[in-house]
Amino acid sequence: MDTKELEKKYGKTESELFSFAEYHPEEAEKTGYSNYSYWGSVVRNFLKNKPAVIMCVIFLAIFIFSFFALKIGKYDYTDLRVDNKLKFTSPNAEFWFGTDNLGRDYWCQVWYATQISIKLAAVVAVGEAVLGIIIGLIWGYIRSLDRIITEIYNLISNVPMIIYMTLIALMIGQSFFIMAVSMTAFGWLNMARNVRNLVIMYRDREYNLVSRCLGTKVSRILTKNILPYLVSVIIMRLTMSIPGTIGFESTLSYLGLGLDVNTPSLGILLRNSRSYFLDYPYTLFFPAIIVSLVTITFYLAGSAVADACDPRNHV
Repeated sequence: MDTKELEKKYGKTESELFSFAEYHPEEAEKTGYSNYSYWGSVVRNFLKNKPAVIMCVIFLAIFIFSFFALKIGKYDYTDLRVDNKLKFTSPNAEFWFGTDNLGRDYWCQVWYATQISIKLAAVVAVGEAVLGIIIGLIWGYIRSLDRIITEIYNLISNVPMIIYMTLIALMIGQSFFIMAVSMTAFGWLNMARNVRNLVIMYRDREYNLVSRCLGTKVSRILTKNILPYLVSVIIMRLTMSIPGTIGFESTLSYLGLGLDVNTPSLGILLRNSRSYFLDYPYTLFFPAIIVSLVTITFYLAGSAVADACDPRNHV
């Protein structure tokens, strides 16, 4: 369609139809702008997964309620008294979760143990993540250390972790601090191995080669060029570590190798109930259902968070 047809169609002259665009050097030099936010996209992707959101809410509700449960309970955990006359009392209006073999209130024991188990799992997960990320970055990037760290990894990983925990429990002792440190000291292996494998994939990419040619420090290359690509894997390992730690602590405590009996956990309650749960099933039911809910909900929610953190899932 030529100019005359346009003038006839719109009833305007050529000067009214067309005007020259003004040139502004400042505007021409501006680059394209996008309001994309990585963490904003992570939140949006996670909220799209409704089952995972529900699981996350359930986990947080259990953890928060464990603090309120001790406040609203009729008995204080720090002031539990042995009363053999009340032993194995079934759940009722006075004892909401019943009593144990010593006549102590089971409600405050279960919720206090829930706090201890979740706190231990969180401390161990963060410790494993920090130690595993640091070792994994060094292991994968600095080639001269690859053989040494690989041999250390093989030496530690070829011995079952339960043997380490047994020796520590028998030779050093059993406490919250000892278990947290020992589980962190031997639990960084999976995180470090995953980080190392990914670092090997990214370390020789073109942008990293350019950074090294320009004299960029190794620490900056690791933290700015490589670490952001590992976020989804790190979060996946982190979220899997928490339910794994709770389950492993429950197993150790069930075997008598976990926390001190004066620091109750869900595993210790499960261990204590093994002798009489057939006659008094509530002693096993309450701690077992909480362990199951915590591990399942956090695992499902953590998997969804890891998927949401994967840049490949972002639009």
